[in-house]
Amino acid sequence: MTSKIRKFNYLFLITLFLVSFLKTNAQNGAALYQQNCAQCHGADLKGGNATSLIDGIWQFGAEDGYLFRNIKFGIAHLGMPSYEKVLEDTEIREIMKYIRESEKKVGAEKPPIAKMLETLDYDVNVEIFAEGLEVPWAIDFIDATTALITERPGRLRVVTNGKLQTEPVKNIPKVLNEGQGGLLDVAIDPDYYENGWIYLAYSHVLEHIIEGKRPPAMTRLERGKIKNNTWTDSEIIFEAPHETYRTTRHHYGCRIVFDPAGYLYFTIGDRGTSEHAQDFTRPNGKVHRINKDGSIPETNPFIDEEAAIKSIFSLGNRNIQGMAIHPKTGQLWVTEHGPMGGDELNLIKAGKNYGWPVITYGLNYNGTVITDLTHKPGLEQPILYWKPSTAVCGLDYYSGDLFKKWKNKLLVGALKYEEVRLLDIENNRVMHQEIIVKGQGRVRDVSTGPNGAIYVVLNKPGTVLRLTPKTD
Repeated sequence: MTSKIRKFNYLFLITLFLVSFLKTNAQNGAALYQQNCAQCHGADLKGGNATSLIDGIWQFGAEDGYLFRNIKFGIAHLGMPSYEKVLEDTEIREIMKYIRESEKKVGAEKPPIAKMLETLDYDVNVEIFAEGLEVPWAIDFIDATTALITERPGRLRVVTNGKLQTEPVKNIPKVLNEGQGGLLDVAIDPDYYENGWIYLAYSHVLEHIIEGKRPPAMTRLERGKIKNNTWTDSEIIFEAPHETYRTTRHHYGCRIVFDPAGYLYFTIGDRGTSEHAQDFTRPNGKVHRINKDGSIPETNPFIDEEAAIKSIFSLGNRNIQGMAIHPKTGQLWVTEHGPMGGDELNLIKAGKNYGWPVITYGLNYNGTVITDLTHKPGLEQPILYWKPSTAVCGLDYYSGDLFKKWKNKLLVGALKYEEVRLLDIENNRVMHQEIIVKGQGRVRDVSTGPNGAIYVVLNKPGTVLRLTPKTD
């Protein structure tokens, strides 16, 4: 037998093996689905006791990572069992592949944005305020006719009289657009009409690095003004010590709010190094408080600690991406991404430790235990925790007049569950929760506009919604 014939036969056998292997995997996926999933989701995947898997709607996370964890660990409070002890990871992935292929066969597509939503108190009109955005992250309003929207890749967009301007604001600071980093929050100074300041939070990378090494990065804050659609008069108001920068690309935070006294609060996530959240010589895993010009308030809780970063206001916070000031009390409320399970609603107080990673209600994403502790003396308990995680993101106390029954209730967004919840809080207790938006897209931010409408930023599909009550 010649070498050419031997090579042909070898390649032919390999091809047969791969075809057989792929067919077996497809068959395994279908068979495993019928054995484990069909009784609830239907033999044809169109639903039964549980939802359809081929209608383009994913209530509990559309990405493969969410789907995998939902199958492996279940959604116990909704009656979906875990399959961790029944299926191997490879078998779960075969089921996922079968589901995805079935979606493609029927041409499943996510339904269009709803034009009307029903809630307990109102029928709500839904309008598209802005669309065609690339990963929008935050929204704030200069006045009733002008809004600013950040796009994570590093653009600041302007909406004027309901129209998204074609040209982004020029001369915006350079951001590190990798992983979860980029241009994050935007906030308008409470005294904007007197001083014109606008505040940005973004991931900043150090460029003076060793060649071939991944450059370290950290959350940075800057303020400036917009003149002739150009960012001018910029001032860096917070930059962490460069030795504390991290080469990871996730958990940057960052939200910005102002309290009635004029203090500026912002957050930095743990940057993937959880133990730093307990170390007040590190900026990550903290809530920070500064004056609007970047100086440190003399009443900050760690001002007299020689080694501490003086801007720290609280510690033990994993990754806060929702912040709001209560309109009446001036209290600082936050929502914090937990690991798998254990998203938290926290009331932040000066110098308090919120426990991460010493205590948590969550697990690692692979299902392993982070800690057996959910309580420990000296560590704060959340006002509320979500288990499983909804991926809380974006927070605002409703302060307008259009939805009068919702005055001073808390709007809570969620990425994974694609929802906005309305929380009724009395005496620092959550008395009631209602889902008022569901399945329209991944909610990155939610905000009350100056006209009383509610604005919902969806980073997928790159759209901002405007909610108003329906009138007869």
